Amino acid sequence: MSTSTTETASLQESTELPVHEVNLSDVAAGKVRSLLEQEGRTDLRLRVAVQPGGCSGLIYQLYFDERVLDGDAVRDFDGVEVIVDKMSVPYLSGASIDFEDTISKQGFTIDNPNAGGSCACGDSFH
Repeated sequence: MSTSTTETASLQESTELPVHEVNLSDVAAGKVRSLLEQEGRTDLRLRVAVQPGGCSGLIYQLYFDERVLDGDAVRDFDGVEVIVDKMSVPYLSGASIDFEDTISKQGFTIDNPNAGGSCACGDSFH
């Protein structure tokens, strides 16, 4: 299969999936790209999910996934595909993902307008 045919097939797959409203900052996209390069994997996407857990009831999960599941919503950020499962889409609508690298904090951060509150440790929300 030629490169242009592969790119066309990939674009067709992406356009058939629903689109979510999660935003990924340029800094976060750069960090994801860097991590994927370290792993030597170009077939992975960043999956963002909301799961039951933590002291406030819900926790965020961010991980790399090669799968696209039925009902997943996708969005591309300059070559970084972000996937959100259908159950998490309403919880994450309008959320912004960034990456901080300071002396006091390093990691991905999520600013979610749908979170009513969070626990004292900041690991979960409701």
